[in-house]
Amino acid sequence: MQHLPLASTDWRFRDSSETKWLPATVPGCVHTDLRRAARIPDPFWGTNELQLQWIEERDWVYSTTFAIGASLPAEEVVELVADGLDTVAIVTLNGTEVGRTENMFVAHRWDVKPLLRRGRNTLEIRFESAMSYLRAHRTDLDPGEINDPFGRAPAIRKQQCQFGWDWGPRFVTAGIWRDIRLEGWSGNRLESVHVRQTHAPDGPVALAFLPELARAEAGAAVRGRVLFEGAVVATIENGAATIAQPKLWWPSGQGDQPLYRIEAEVVGPDGRTISTWSKRIGLRTIALDRHPDAAGETFQFVVNGRPVFAKGANWVPAHSFVAGLGRADYERDLRSAAAANMNMVRVWGGGIYESEDLYDLCDELGLMVWQDFMFACAIYPGDAPFVASVRTEAEQQVRRIRHHACLALWCGNNEVEQLNVARLKAEPQKEHYDSIFNRALPEIVSALDGATPYWPSSQHRPDGDNTHAAGEKHGDAHYWDVWHARHPVKDYEKWRFRFCSEFGMQSYSSPETNATFCPPEDPNVFSAAMENHQKNRGGNQVILDYVSRRYRFPKSQDDLIYLSQLNQAYCMQTGVEHYRRLMPHCMGALYWQLNDCWPVASWSSLEHTGRWRALHHVARRFFAPAMVAAHVPGDEIATIGNYRKSTVREVHLYTVYDRPAPAKGLLSWELFHLDGRTVLRGKKNVPLRYGESVSQQTLDLETPLAKFGRDSLYLRIALEIDGTVVSEETVFLAPPRFLSLPKPRTRVAIKLLADNRAALTFTSPVFQHRFAFDLRELAHRCSDNYFELYPDRPKTVIVELAKKAGLPRLKGALSFRSLADTY
Repeated sequence: MQHLPLASTDWRFRDSSETKWLPATVPGCVHTDLRRAARIPDPFWGTNELQLQWIEERDWVYSTTFAIGASLPAEEVVELVADGLDTVAIVTLNGTEVGRTENMFVAHRWDVKPLLRRGRNTLEIRFESAMSYLRAHRTDLDPGEINDPFGRAPAIRKQQCQFGWDWGPRFVTAGIWRDIRLEGWSGNRLESVHVRQTHAPDGPVALAFLPELARAEAGAAVRGRVLFEGAVVATIENGAATIAQPKLWWPSGQGDQPLYRIEAEVVGPDGRTISTWSKRIGLRTIALDRHPDAAGETFQFVVNGRPVFAKGANWVPAHSFVAGLGRADYERDLRSAAAANMNMVRVWGGGIYESEDLYDLCDELGLMVWQDFMFACAIYPGDAPFVASVRTEAEQQVRRIRHHACLALWCGNNEVEQLNVARLKAEPQKEHYDSIFNRALPEIVSALDGATPYWPSSQHRPDGDNTHAAGEKHGDAHYWDVWHARHPVKDYEKWRFRFCSEFGMQSYSSPETNATFCPPEDPNVFSAAMENHQKNRGGNQVILDYVSRRYRFPKSQDDLIYLSQLNQAYCMQTGVEHYRRLMPHCMGALYWQLNDCWPVASWSSLEHTGRWRALHHVARRFFAPAMVAAHVPGDEIATIGNYRKSTVREVHLYTVYDRPAPAKGLLSWELFHLDGRTVLRGKKNVPLRYGESVSQQTLDLETPLAKFGRDSLYLRIALEIDGTVVSEETVFLAPPRFLSLPKPRTRVAIKLLADNRAALTFTSPVFQHRFAFDLRELAHRCSDNYFELYPDRPKTVIVELAKKAGLPRLKGALSFRSLADTY
């Protein structure tokens, strides 16, 4: 087979109503090309988004020229291959139409050999406005869309969040968003190889390699070799190989992630080589276990026979303009996910089927992937052409992704069931839904994958009951009463879900990230620019509501931003610790959301710049493999006249453990007065075994509460293994806004360990809650942040700097605050 890359040729583009051509980048999109040509301002800056909506109403033309030599036309077939065109396009070569597209997620092949010329060839792709398409097609569809102001995005197979979401802007793109090339071949062409694994009880893994060819060819076979770390460990003969002593792939925290390299060639019955194929695979089994139990039915991922609690977050497209993303963009955020002790990301259904970079990195990092098909929230068409296009899309994506070790689940859609319960009981909506999510998609997954489980929707209940109570019995749950319904944060503890795949709380991005889009003369969080970077209607008011319930009125906007992040971290900690305490009844917690597609106030734990919000630092602790957690029955109540009343009397201490090897732990607790006195303390040895959440100790605090008052006390809990504190947290017995925290006093010692590495030691004579430090204008990663600083207990943090910096620079850049500094 011969390849002629076309992405690297001299592409140009223009508005179809104009004659002037401008230089283009492929892969890319019209927004980024217009920006490079200085025809539009930065789309993310201020309120520029609002002034750029004209782009979606235009048709855009992309064109390039290329030359071919003598060898390519000598092949039997020469195809133009476009891996991704966004979205409605007419493709012409040398003035002749070769194809049309209407699905962003489908790759296309057109035989163009008769149209090629020796010497100069002209390829042109005309992209019709997606809005023009929507006005002319499926006009009878009422999708019930809640994020697209125009309201008809589901009628086109295109990235749905481009039309606007409650965390993302509206940039309806057009362009060549993935690779484009010419391929010449003779005889036959290999489309894919399906690798099937059979794991024997005594250890060996049998691999079967099934070639999928463009032309059916009896007798075609696969031969080659399997390598591990460069060494051949098995030979592929007649489409089969056996790994006698396999090294199994495990999710992060459960074991290593060994990957085997397959180097195979497909040969015809006459011995000629049809094509070669090389991929990395991991040897593992992943099942979605749903067996009956006393509560209803389990929902747990079982890897290599071991039930694994899924710890992670939801992934949205990493940029509003996805065509420009590279491995480094994915690596930054996915390494941060792994660093926070996550073992799963859910690729959400309103975005894109991600590039190979994401799946390769998840293979390497041990991040299981819950993969949605790209449908979200609304009613979708069910006409024959639409379903046929969806079938093609699904077939291609399943073939592309199925070999990855990280792939744990195919899910039909995001919230289409949950948000349309009544409408999906009526026709034709029910039939349209069934035709895609209960027939087409599961049939394709079964036929082309055969190993990865399929789940129709998220959330989904097998009996169709979408109530919270049903989620306590079976299926997965999206719980949004905290945030959207403004329920108390303690309401997380009301429900015993089997698997919570969405729940979240917003916060503001840091001042540093806000500076990347907000005009310096108007940085107020309620300014036009900041409001445009808050896409959840009323979101700012909800943030303030929750912050005011827990914290005092801050003395500055920077303090408000800090408090919003503390509140977000507290809310997610409350939810995740509750779900982990329920283990094994509940076997997964995926908060909303991991990342952002642009700088914004949102539910993410990673800002668009890659900066960790407080939540991400705290997530590293509440997702830790060995964790101590407290359950505090009761609550703070406001009675008539706004008098305070508390029903808190005791604290239950739990250990949660999901390391494979058992351990001996030491659980300790100390109740302190804010003036520094120790009120009570205790400790006990506790056995720690895999997959166990154990209530280890109940502390009766009625007497000290009566004596000292709940506003004067705080509880430190800790878990040690082999003399090392592996988990530590503070428990408040009243909302922190009522605590008279002592005035912070901090001593800092900085020690350079290398040109770009330093140790920072912080010591305080008084308790400081969620002590946070920063090194302004110095890009860095730190071993911990937003931690508890207990009286006279030094805390050392290791800082890795992107560039070397001397001691004076570090001292000048250092700033810090804790809760008591905010008022």
